[in-house]
Amino acid sequence: MTATVEGLDLTPAAGAAPRGRRILRHAAIEASLLVRNGEQLLLALVIPFGLLIAGLVFGDRVGLDVAVFPASVLALALWSTTFTSLAISTGFERRYGVLERLVATPLTRGDLVTGKALANGAIALGQVVLLTVAAFALGWRPAPAALQIPIAVVAALLAVTTFACFALALAGRLRAEATLGLANLIYLLVAVGGGLVIPVAAHPAWAQPVLALLPSAALGESLRALASGIVAPLPLVVLAAWLVVALVLARKAFRWTS
Repeated sequence: MTATVEGLDLTPAAGAAPRGRRILRHAAIEASLLVRNGEQLLLALVIPFGLLIAGLVFGDRVGLDVAVFPASVLALALWSTTFTSLAISTGFERRYGVLERLVATPLTRGDLVTGKALANGAIALGQVVLLTVAAFALGWRPAPAALQIPIAVVAALLAVTTFACFALALAGRLRAEATLGLANLIYLLVAVGGGLVIPVAAHPAWAQPVLALLPSAALGESLRALASGIVAPLPLVVLAAWLVVALVLARKAFRWTS
C-alpha cells in the first residue's frame, strides 16, 4: 500500500544500505568497541605511552638511544593493535557467534574483513599521531632522510597487514581462551626478543641474522632508520615475503564459526 503526505511517497522501501556505507558503519562500530575495551586501551595506548615517557625522560641514565627509541615504541604500538588486540577480539567474536550473526546481515564476509581492517587501521593511525605528538612534546627530534619516509610508510602498511593476517589465522583456529593467552604471550616475546623494541644490533651476533628476517624486526628497523636518517630498503623485501605467507595462512586457517 502506498502512503503519501502532501505529495511525498512514504511507501516502505526495505533494503540494504549501499555497500560503502555498510562497511564504514561497521568499521565505526568496530573501532568504538575497541577503544571502549580496557584491555585494548592498555595495549594500544597505556603501555606505549608509559614506555615512551620513561624512555625519553630516564633513557639517558641507562644508556638508551633516545634518538630512535620513540620509533621503537611506534612499532610496538602498531604490533599491539594489529596483532594482539585483533586476535583477541576476533577470537571472542567467534566464540559468542558474533561473526555468524553478522554474516546473516547484508554485510558480506568481505565487508566484515574490510570493516575490521579500516577500524584497526584508524586506531593504528591514531596511535601513531598521538605517540608522535607526545614524543615531540618530550623533545624528540628525528632527522629522517627524504627517501626513507615513503619506505617507512610502505613498511608500516606491509607490517600491519601481515600482523593482521597472523592474528586472524590464530583467532580463526583456536578457542577464544587459548587465543587470549597465546596472543599475549606472543606479544611479550616479540616485544622483548623480536627486534621490535630492542634494535637487532643490540642482540648477540649469532641471533642478528635470524632476527633480521622477522617481520617485527623489519618494521622496527625501518622506523628506526627513519628516525636516524638512514635509508634502509631491505625490510621491505622481508615484509613483502612475510605478507605472502601470512595471506595464505589466514585464508587457510581462518574459520567464521567456533
